[in-house]
Amino acid sequence: MTTFEISGNDFALDGEPFRVLSGTIHYFRVPKEYWADRIHKARLMGLNTIETYVPWSLHEPVPGVWEDSGRLDLGAFLDAIEAEGMKAIVRPGPYICAEFSGGGLPGWLFRDAPAVAHLNNREAAGHTPVRSLDPAFMEPATNYFRRVYDIVAPRQITRGGSVILVQIENEYGAYGNNHEYLQALTDLTRACGIDVPLTTVDQPAGTMLEDGTLPELVATGSFGSRSAERIARLRKLRPTGPLMCSEFWDGWFDSWGEYHHVTDPAASAFELATLLEAGASVNLYMFHGGTNFGLTNGANDKGLYRPLTTSYDYDAPLDETGHPTPKYWAFREVLGRFTQLPDEVPSDRGPAPVRSGSFSAMAPLSALAHEWLPCQSLTMDSVGQYSGFALYRCFNDDDVSTHTLTISEVRDRAIVHADGRRVGVLERMDNDQTIAFEGSAQNIEILVEDMGRVNYGPRIGEHKGLIGPILLDGAETGQWEIAPLDLDNLAPVLALLNVEQEGEEDVAVVGKIKEPTFVSAEIELEEPADLFLDTRGWGHGLVWFNGNLLGRYNRRGPQRTLYVPAPYVRAGANQLLVLETDPVVDMQWGLLEGPDLGPIDW
Repeated sequence: MTTFEISGNDFALDGEPFRVLSGTIHYFRVPKEYWADRIHKARLMGLNTIETYVPWSLHEPVPGVWEDSGRLDLGAFLDAIEAEGMKAIVRPGPYICAEFSGGGLPGWLFRDAPAVAHLNNREAAGHTPVRSLDPAFMEPATNYFRRVYDIVAPRQITRGGSVILVQIENEYGAYGNNHEYLQALTDLTRACGIDVPLTTVDQPAGTMLEDGTLPELVATGSFGSRSAERIARLRKLRPTGPLMCSEFWDGWFDSWGEYHHVTDPAASAFELATLLEAGASVNLYMFHGGTNFGLTNGANDKGLYRPLTTSYDYDAPLDETGHPTPKYWAFREVLGRFTQLPDEVPSDRGPAPVRSGSFSAMAPLSALAHEWLPCQSLTMDSVGQYSGFALYRCFNDDDVSTHTLTISEVRDRAIVHADGRRVGVLERMDNDQTIAFEGSAQNIEILVEDMGRVNYGPRIGEHKGLIGPILLDGAETGQWEIAPLDLDNLAPVLALLNVEQEGEEDVAVVGKIKEPTFVSAEIELEEPADLFLDTRGWGHGLVWFNGNLLGRYNRRGPQRTLYVPAPYVRAGANQLLVLETDPVVDMQWGLLEGPDLGPIDW
């Protein structure tokens, strides 16, 4: 039987010292068809291990329903790592951060918690006490862990698989210091058959390392600079045992309305070399970032709400499209000083197909509003809508011509209509609360979009939608109704689009986009290929390609193209579907030869 254990200051594989040279690939951010390619390129760079988080919210979207098909097939991903002759590290959370919506915690955990405006702390919110021993959290978390470990346990290296390490929690020292909770997760992990070494990770700052680990766990660090100082801090905490930076931040994430973040390859390579010269193991976060497909991007709120872009390129050694960057080659040179490199090297990306055209059909977003429910609460969560859009309406007596609408808090973007007229947008990103407008207001409709659940800090678990009270001219409005908009069932929209296309074949959309509208186009291609959809002339919305929800676009930038992986593309006719929520003068589509992630911030 193969063994992997701690021996003195080393990890040991079958009794021999083993330095972990790992890189992060999130299987859920990469099409399954590309897993083998990305893993192979990690080995070509000199890595021997692949690390991944496990997103609870995707695997259990509703209580008791487990999803593991397609790019959620964790078992197949671990098998692909083994097939490449590499080792694996699994980090199941239950909280993962990862700049992922809600930090990977499912929205349904918080459905029964009170909705509170301007949340400053967990206690004020009355939230489900996540990341604690409270049964309201531990019972569903235990069920989640059992499902994950049913997949992971038989794939441990001790049973002929690839998994060498499993992490307990994630940067818990930045959140709390409940060691009894960490012990409960450790005991549960062992009870589920995990016998490889267990780790924790925290930043080597303040008391985070001490607060976030236990004596029997391998404490590792997370940082991207000042490697010598931070490794020394780690060694002070643990005088013996393996040294490891299990999140070596070699890049950074992007948020809407900011610059595209990059780091200098030479500076990052220097820090990596410093780490390895100290004898430490490492996990590059990220080796390959991938994409926040669908509605999975997270958000940060440290006084200002900032949702993440669809691209999770992360300025990683392997870019969002799976091709080596200058950082790849700089890291490969460093790794070559410590391990034998393969002779094979990956090739560069060629230009993608370039096309352009017009949209040929349109249908209103309101076609999805087929069920109106009375609002017991103004949140989307209260009706089981944990992401996407909801439409609100309220009928009022109106005898004045000038109005002010005030909402305590919008989560996260609200388009307001009064008697059919678009009167304004409230953006959480701008801390908007009030709209003043002219004209009648007997029927107010508000389209609310969840732009991404907060993934770090005390606002984890907050409800989405509207947080009351809602005031019209200083007084509370009448009873609100809510219509959840099901983006997983676009049949009503597609039916309208097909009718229009059949009636006016090959006729482009005429006129402006004025209201939230679906538009579609057919794109002819000779063969499947990676594509880069140009969003520069658009406003704010979502894109599907052949039924695959790619994610969001936003005129704020920095991201100006959306990546369409070749597995989503087919030879012949391809359907492009766009939900545009803002007015656009001339809605056209285009494909560019390469990605454009926006202006750079060094």
